Amino acid sequence: MKDVSAILLAAGLSRRMGQKNKLLLPVEGRPMVCHVAETYIDVVDGPLIVVTGFEEDHIRQALKGLSITFARNEAFSTGQAGSVAKGSSVAPEAKAILVGLADQPLLKACDLQELLEARRRHAQVKITVPTKNGQRGNPIVIPAALRSRLTENPDKPGCIHFTRAHPETVQKVEFSTDGFFTDVDTPQDFAKVLQTKEEAVI
Repeated sequence: MKDVSAILLAAGLSRRMGQKNKLLLPVEGRPMVCHVAETYIDVVDGPLIVVTGFEEDHIRQALKGLSITFARNEAFSTGQAGSVAKGSSVAPEAKAILVGLADQPLLKACDLQELLEARRRHAQVKITVPTKNGQRGNPIVIPAALRSRLTENPDKPGCIHFTRAHPETVQKVEFSTDGFFTDVDTPQDFAKVLQTKEEAVI
């Protein structure tokens, strides 16, 4: 069994970005979804599972050449829960699975490694969730023992519904790293991310 596999959710409609698909916006010279996918590929065993939906052909093209297995969520317009269920159904067996968002370009491979290490230090049979002053972040780490339970309620599949219904399965780990808590939804969000990256270079 592999140590860690990962699902990257890249199926959303990107409504709040306006006319552009946020996942195709350029970050450090390549589409955001490619930038984020490469970060995950650096830390997982085997191919990354990318769940597509909206503008699937463009997302696939942006990720061409990477070690990725694609899964399409036909009901992508209904939200993330279906994408989590779809990704989980095709992800390889592993001791743990990362479930992340494709619109978090501030995350670094070392951040993901720290999250996985936190899981190893704490209860490995619980879902590990990064938090900061009460704010929940992403990605989360799901142990193999709980993976199938994410879809046990067909009316409310996915991580959010499950963890709210079963808080005893969650362990919160405090982080200060902004990457866990910064995603891109609007043009203003994107501008802030680019500014943060520029300042990090100076």
